[in-house]
Amino acid sequence: MKRYVISVLVENHSGVLSRVSGLFSRRGYNIDSLTVGVTENAAYSRMTIVVRGDEYILEQIEKQLAKLVEVVSIKHCEQTTTVMRELALIKVTTDARTRAGVIETANIFRARIVDVGVDSLIVEATGSEEKIAGLINLLEPFGIRELVRTGLTAMQRGSTVLEASSE
Repeated sequence: MKRYVISVLVENHSGVLSRVSGLFSRRGYNIDSLTVGVTENAAYSRMTIVVRGDEYILEQIEKQLAKLVEVVSIKHCEQTTTVMRELALIKVTTDARTRAGVIETANIFRARIVDVGVDSLIVEATGSEEKIAGLINLLEPFGIRELVRTGLTAMQRGSTVLEASSE
C-alpha cells in the first residue's frame, strides 16, 4: 500500500474535524496522521492527512472529502513538490554521565534542548519522518521516558498555494 499526503483547506469552526475524521471511520479508511491548524486567514484551517491505500482509495477519499460543505479545497501532495515536516518532543533520561551524550546527539540532528531537569532533558526536533526516526533510534539507549510526535504537516513548494476557490 502506498502512502498519500492530502492537504485540505476547511472552514474554521467547531465540528469540522469530527466530520472529517468521521468520514474516514465510516468508510473504513485509517488515518496514519492528522494535523490541523488555523491558516493565515482565520476563517480557514488546514488539515494535513496521511493515509495508506491505492490510487482508487485516494480518489474515493478525495471525492468523499469534496462532498463535505466545510471543505474548501483539497490537494494531493507529491513528495517532490512539497515540503513535509514533523515535530517531535522527546524526554530522555540523563544523569551527569550521559547528559553530554544526549546533547551531542541532539546537536548532530540540529535538534534543540528545550527543558532541562535533574534527571532528564526534553529534545525538540523538526524534520522529515526519517530524521525524527533516526534521532529516536540514537536516543533510545539513553532511555526515552516520553515521546510525542505531531505527524506530518505539508506545504507546496514555490508560489503554489492551497486557497479557497473563487466561486
